[in-house]
Amino acid sequence: MLRDITIGQHFPGNSVVHRLDPRLKLLLTMAYIIILFVASNPLGLVINILVLGVLYGLSKIPLKLILKSLKPIMPIVFFTALLNLFFITGTSEPLVQLGFLKIYPEGVRYAVLMAVRVVALIAGTSLLTYTTSPISLTDAIEQLLRPLAKLHFPVHELAMMMTIALRFIPTLIEETDKIMNAQKARGAMLDSGTLKERMHALVPILIPLFISAFRRADELAMAMECRCYHGGEGRTRLKQLRYGRLDLAAALVSALYFVLVLATRLVAKGF
Repeated sequence: MLRDITIGQHFPGNSVVHRLDPRLKLLLTMAYIIILFVASNPLGLVINILVLGVLYGLSKIPLKLILKSLKPIMPIVFFTALLNLFFITGTSEPLVQLGFLKIYPEGVRYAVLMAVRVVALIAGTSLLTYTTSPISLTDAIEQLLRPLAKLHFPVHELAMMMTIALRFIPTLIEETDKIMNAQKARGAMLDSGTLKERMHALVPILIPLFISAFRRADELAMAMECRCYHGGEGRTRLKQLRYGRLDLAAALVSALYFVLVLATRLVAKGF
């Protein structure tokens, strides 16, 4: 299960999506998240899913990797759908009644829409890390937050911390998987027993994991000090971020896409 988590992983490539400026991709991802919650009607969600499919096709990311990234969140999607299914009431007659629990047509509709929205949210945000290297993402965050530097805000340090945290998620997941396998080889019962017994069984996993995380952080800090790292002061970049014609075309197409999705909200309201 842990190996299915692909958050923070980068899939190298030379597709159109990979070549876009990371600042533009970051801004479009934030706009996508807002649009996903503002225009949550069925037509808007269908358009979002179709656009996601086109982007994943252009980025040439394998379907297996996409399904692998969605597998760990399926319990969350299922639980969210159940909450909406049983706790959303409506004005019409209930479809099913199980004791005090009633399932209304509105509940079914909201359950499906919420499940699709969560899947689209994870798939859309994962596309950013799949097609953008951690270094490029750091530079994009730093430049977008540069106006805050006038207020003596540690922009570079914040961007570096965010990117390092994102980068080490796969490493910590891999380390957790190794520790769990080692504990199972020593006879630890991690997959059986009561809830209390399973929680006690997690202690031999969490302690080595925290020790390993602190050791990696100390090694990284030592390596940065040995290379005379001083943050953003006087730092140069091998690749300068510049907007090109491809970025302009992508921004125009994205603007039309956002306007189209917002228009579906007006259509859904009957205007």
